[in-house]
Amino acid sequence: MTSTTPPGPADRARVDDSSPAARSVLPSPGGPSTPRGGLRTSGAPFPAPRKSRFLRPGWALSALFLGFPLWWALGLGTFAFVIFAVPLGLELFRRHGLRAPRGFGVWLLFLVWMLASATMLWSDAPGGEPGGFGGGRLMVFGYRAAMYLAATIVLLYVVNADERALPTRRVLRLLGVMFVVTTCGGLLGVLAPGFEFRSAMELLLPHGIATNEFVNRMIHPAAADTQDILGYDEARPIAPFSFSNSWGANFSLYLPFFLLSWLGREAGWRRRLAPFVLLLAVVPVVYSLNRGLWLALGVGACYLAVRLAGQGRLWALQAIVAAILVGAVAFVASPLGTMVEQRLNAPHSNERRSQLATETVRNVLVGSPLLGFGSTRDVQGSFASIAGGSTPDCQACGVPPFGTQGQLWLVVFSQGVVGLCLFLYFFARRFFAHWRDPTALAIAGSTVLIFFGIELLVYDTLGAPMVTVMIALGLLSRTTARRPPEPARAGGPR
Repeated sequence: MTSTTPPGPADRARVDDSSPAARSVLPSPGGPSTPRGGLRTSGAPFPAPRKSRFLRPGWALSALFLGFPLWWALGLGTFAFVIFAVPLGLELFRRHGLRAPRGFGVWLLFLVWMLASATMLWSDAPGGEPGGFGGGRLMVFGYRAAMYLAATIVLLYVVNADERALPTRRVLRLLGVMFVVTTCGGLLGVLAPGFEFRSAMELLLPHGIATNEFVNRMIHPAAADTQDILGYDEARPIAPFSFSNSWGANFSLYLPFFLLSWLGREAGWRRRLAPFVLLLAVVPVVYSLNRGLWLALGVGACYLAVRLAGQGRLWALQAIVAAILVGAVAFVASPLGTMVEQRLNAPHSNERRSQLATETVRNVLVGSPLLGFGSTRDVQGSFASIAGGSTPDCQACGVPPFGTQGQLWLVVFSQGVVGLCLFLYFFARRFFAHWRDPTALAIAGSTVLIFFGIELLVYDTLGAPMVTVMIALGLLSRTTARRPPEPARAGGPR
């Protein structure tokens, strides 16, 4: 698809990279431009919507993120992303032409493949529990399909929203607020691990549905999840999400946007408060016992250092190194260092995770390599014996279902090898379209994709993490589309 509207004067204007606007990586408003750098267009970008007396453009995103503590308390935290995608989708539906990132057709093909995999929902998988022909699998499949669709709608909305109607700065600050909310929820899990209550959803839903293990984890607000990982019961923060790994994934994905929106020149009072937020955030990060989160943050710090060094920003690189050294000294001198050492010395889940991943891939290749099985399957017994499994005295003796313990394994088991290739190709293509871009927004977005790539192996990222990644892709694509073309070299064609 190509744009039929020629570039206007605003599109041909040069951008001074040393200006405050360029440093804040906020694209300047302008008319539609010829697609460049990974964006294809169909029709003109969204015009500035008519001002509403009550609701301004993008109100659904603001309501979603600013009101997230309320949605969590009501038991709607997990479903809020689908609920608020509805008004965004309605606004998209009213438009005559939509722009989308290059490679979006591959993502659409993945969605079609995902829907086609529903035909395998009631097929028995090798090594899985036979039967299960009720509506439970269909309900879980519908939930995941709705999450994929909601993330897609958010991506298209961010790409197509006019900069004057939905400024990039506003979106960045919303994600920065979510980082603060996630940090506060983590601190609540550390200071009051027993905090929990029945939500409105638990009271309204029929008892049989509200007490279902899968549903209850999503509608029951709790501050922490107590697990025996270090040889004794230890509370791992989960608020305002449903699982400890979800907390870790969301923390990492919101972090780059927090740094971008709270440490920039235009951050105002946020810039003075940001260092204290980051210092407090260390506590729940350690208590989360999330090695995947620790690995992602370490890789992200290295990536940021390399990008800054490559741009010659030695002062910024020195500041990062100094902050890491000071933090490391304070960390080692506190009880947090001992907890990390204990966690690294207790890798009891490694063998089970590797076995589950191996069996997941093997069973897909044997049973349904093309379409997968539509959804997860309970493991028959344990890996040692079909008569094995969890017991009241040994919950860890059981094995998680096939297709869990990582989004990568969920996709390959549910949508097969073809679905996995489509899924990975889309995100890889978007990363390589922006990883050399020197702007702060591109570096932050690329860091988000690096975090996402690492956590695909260990976290189930469908839901809030997927929506955040799609927002990052939307902001990157939007900025690239509105960037003016490079000037002709001296003596070259003009």
